[in-house]
Amino acid sequence: MSIKGTLLPFSALKFLGKKPHTVRYPYQKKKTAERYRGFHYNDIEECIGCGTCATICQNEAIDMIQIEGIEAKKGDSGLRPRVDNGRCCWCGLCVEMCPTGSLSLTDQYLHTSSDPESYLLVPGVDHPEFAEHLSFVKDDEVRLLDLARVPMKELDPQERVKSFAEVVVGYMQEEARREATRCIDCGICVTACPDHMHIPEYIGAIADADDELALKYIYDNNPMPEMCGKVCTRQCETVCAIGHLGEPIAIRWLKRYATEQFPDPAAVLNPTIAPANGKKVGIVGAGPAGLSAGYYLALRGFDVTIYEALPKAGGMTFAGIPKYRFPMDSLDKQIGYMEKIGVKIKYNTRVGKDITFQEIRKNNDATFIGIGFHVPYKLGISGEDLQNSIQAIEFLRTINLGGNVYVGKKAVVIGGGNVAIDAARVARRLGAEVTILYRRRVQDMPADWEEIEAAEDEGVEIIPQGIPLEIIGEDGKVKAVKYGMAEMVPDPRGGRPRPKLIEGNEHIMETDTIIGAIGQEADYSFLPEDLKEELKIERGRVVVNEFKQTSIPDVFAGGDNVNRTMDAISAIADGVKAVEGITHYLMDE
Repeated sequence: MSIKGTLLPFSALKFLGKKPHTVRYPYQKKKTAERYRGFHYNDIEECIGCGTCATICQNEAIDMIQIEGIEAKKGDSGLRPRVDNGRCCWCGLCVEMCPTGSLSLTDQYLHTSSDPESYLLVPGVDHPEFAEHLSFVKDDEVRLLDLARVPMKELDPQERVKSFAEVVVGYMQEEARREATRCIDCGICVTACPDHMHIPEYIGAIADADDELALKYIYDNNPMPEMCGKVCTRQCETVCAIGHLGEPIAIRWLKRYATEQFPDPAAVLNPTIAPANGKKVGIVGAGPAGLSAGYYLALRGFDVTIYEALPKAGGMTFAGIPKYRFPMDSLDKQIGYMEKIGVKIKYNTRVGKDITFQEIRKNNDATFIGIGFHVPYKLGISGEDLQNSIQAIEFLRTINLGGNVYVGKKAVVIGGGNVAIDAARVARRLGAEVTILYRRRVQDMPADWEEIEAAEDEGVEIIPQGIPLEIIGEDGKVKAVKYGMAEMVPDPRGGRPRPKLIEGNEHIMETDTIIGAIGQEADYSFLPEDLKEELKIERGRVVVNEFKQTSIPDVFAGGDNVNRTMDAISAIADGVKAVEGITHYLMDE
C-alpha cells in the first residue's frame, strides 16, 4: 500500500471551511450570472405569431401552436411559440431575430420532472413569473434584422407641382434587391391583404434576382399589379412584422418594381387560356373589380364582355386618380394585356342608356356588377349651386380626360379623404393656392398619411376642425366660404371623437373655387325598379354571399358597390372571388 494512497482522502479536509457549490434545491436557490440564459419568456400580447423564431432555430426546438385565449386577427396569426427545452441550446438567435422584441431569455433554468412532455414549455403562458427574471433580450446595439427601409426617390415638391409628371421615381434594381432582402418571409402581410397576394414569394424572387418569377407570383391573383404598385392602400405594410421595431418592408414599391421591368407582361407570363367552354359573362363597369373578374374568367375559357361608360377602362383608378400618381401609359399597358388574352371591352357604352341591363342578362349566362361609387355627395350648405362650386370626382374625371377646369388663384377643398387630397394636389398643379377644410383632426383624416404629407410638402394648407357653413357668392359665382371651428367631444357610442361647432368662432375665407369631396355613392338608375328590390340593396350597397353572388342567382357584384373598404385591392379581391362563384354557378354539375 502506497503512502500517497493512504493520505489522499485526508486532503479533502481542506474543503470543510469553504462554501459548497451545490444547494439543497428547491429549498435553497443559487444566484445565477447576470447574463445567464435559461428558459424563454414571451410577451404574449406583443407577439404576433409570425413564426420567425421557429424558422431561424437551428435545432428545430420551436414550433408554433394555438393556445387558449389567442385568436387569429389582422396582423396576428393567433399562434404562439412552444419551446422544446430538450433541444434548445440557448444560443439566443430566436431572441435576436424576433421582429417585435417580445421574445427573451431568463435566468431561470432549474426544472426537474420525470415527464419528458413537461419540458415543452409555451413561454409567457407556462411560468408567467419568469417575466421578472429577464436576462437576455434583443440587443439594440447589435441587430440581425435590417430595420431601415431603402428610401424611395421622389421629385422635389417645388418642381413637381409644375406638371403632372409622376412623383415617385421607383426603385432601381440594386435598391429593390436590398429592400427585398429585409423581408423575413413570415407571411403576416398576406393575412392583411384583401386579395391575399403571394407577397413573401414575390419579394423572395426579387431578392434572388428572379424578376420573371416575381411577376408570375404577382399575376397569379392580381391582374392590375402595376396599378397596385403605385396607388395601393398597402394594408399589408400596416401589419409588417419588421414595422414593429423599424420601418415596414416597402411591399408596394417592390410590386411596382417587378411589374415595371416588363413592357409586355404576356411575353413573360405566357398564360394558358382554357378552351372556350360555351358560357358567356357580361360585366357592368371596367373598374378593378370588373377587370379582375373578366381577366380570370377569360383565362378559364369564358366569353367575357365588359360594358364601360367612359372612353377608357380603369373605373376610379382611371377617372379619379391623378396621373402624377398613376400615369396613363401604365394603365394602358395593363388593359392592353387583358384585351390581348380575350377580354372584350365596349367603351362609351352606358348601361341603362346605350344598352339595358335586361339585354345584358338575356345575352349572357351570368352578369357581374362592378360600377363603383361615382356619384358625389352634396355638401348640403347654401351657395353650393353657385358657379365654380364643383365636386372633386367630376373635377378629377374632367382633368384625366384632358379637359379644362377653372380653379382661379385660390381653391378650397372640403373633405379629408384621398379624393380630397387628390383634388387639392391637382388644383396646386393648375396654379391655385389651396386650402383643405376638414371637420375633424388631421390624425382623423381617412386619407393615406403619405398623401397628406405630400400635399403639405407641395404647399397645401390644411385647416383641421373647420366646418363649412355657407358658400358666399357674387354675381352668381363663388366669392368666399364661411366656416366655423369645432371642438372634439367624445362619441357616446365609443367611436372616434366627434366635432362640435364652437358658437361664435366663425371665419370667412375668400376663394375662387370650392371643391366638395365628402364622399360618393353608387348610381343604380340603370336597374329596373323590380330588380333593385330583388337585388337587396342595403345602405347603398348590394348584398352578396361569400362568392359575391347576389340574391339573383345569375347576378354577381363586387367593388365599392359591395364592400366598405373602398380601395382598389379590395375591389380586385372581390373580382377574383366572383370568378370562383361564377365558375361554380355555371360549370358545377
